[in-house]
Amino acid sequence: MTMADTQILAEKKPSGPIGRWLTMLWADKLAFFAALFLLIVLLCALFGPLLLEAIATKQNLRGRNAPPFDITRGLLYVLGADALGRPLLARVIVAAQNTILVAAAAVLASSVVGTALGLVAGYSRSSAAQWIMRLGDVIMSFPSLLLAVIVLYMLEPSVTNIVLVLAITRIPIYLRTTRAEVLEVRERMFVQAAKVMGASYWRIVFHHILPVIFPTLVTIATLDFAFVMLAESSLSFLGIGIQAPEITWGLMVAQGRPYLTNAWWLSFWPGLVIILTTLSLNLLSNWLRIALDPTQRWRLEMRGRKNG
Repeated sequence: MTMADTQILAEKKPSGPIGRWLTMLWADKLAFFAALFLLIVLLCALFGPLLLEAIATKQNLRGRNAPPFDITRGLLYVLGADALGRPLLARVIVAAQNTILVAAAAVLASSVVGTALGLVAGYSRSSAAQWIMRLGDVIMSFPSLLLAVIVLYMLEPSVTNIVLVLAITRIPIYLRTTRAEVLEVRERMFVQAAKVMGASYWRIVFHHILPVIFPTLVTIATLDFAFVMLAESSLSFLGIGIQAPEITWGLMVAQGRPYLTNAWWLSFWPGLVIILTTLSLNLLSNWLRIALDPTQRWRLEMRGRKNG
């Protein structure tokens, strides 16, 4: 690279951390459009029920199983209507809130608990670390979806129970990842220097070790969000997830199953949204893995400045 190229890239350097992150996001076009789609989904989850809940639950038996792309009844019927004549577009938008809320709550709870246990298991040399790992092994010995099915058959299917079950089944992922990262980081020179300077146990863990492993945990949480969302949709499809009159994408797919031969759109559109959301989360997690790694971030920065 010539001196002139270096000067041009320096002049194009974005100002502020937000500009730098947007530049890196624009450098990966797939990740950019994935983030844009997820932003739309988030806005639907936040404002959809406030604007469209009444329309999404209003029955119109004259429009039962109305086909898609027919806007004679209004723009909200562009995706068709369900078996009770309710517009599918409005229901997909409103259902985003419950779907995203369950997945976000489960991922947040499992990541916090799993990370805390993993920090203790990785840095502590006491017998408690071994007990924590055995607990994780016990949870992992059961298939997560099967364990959720068994528990929800015994308990009442509700949002709280679904979040609790999904969170418990995902704890070992963060526990084992955090412990493996801590075992490597705790031997580095800056941790040893902190010990020599008299830093306390908790200061070393939270101020020196956790910031180093945090990017890895964020990447895993992004991928795990997609898995938990699919698990919730599967439970709703099996009839033991969130129950009507609440709406989720998985429940909409289940409600459209009896009409697959003559009204395929009832299950197709919510299923398509599930696929696109999962795909977007995977693409964004791949971008985060590079963007949060100081040794690889420069590739995105260089590409972003050239594209800009």
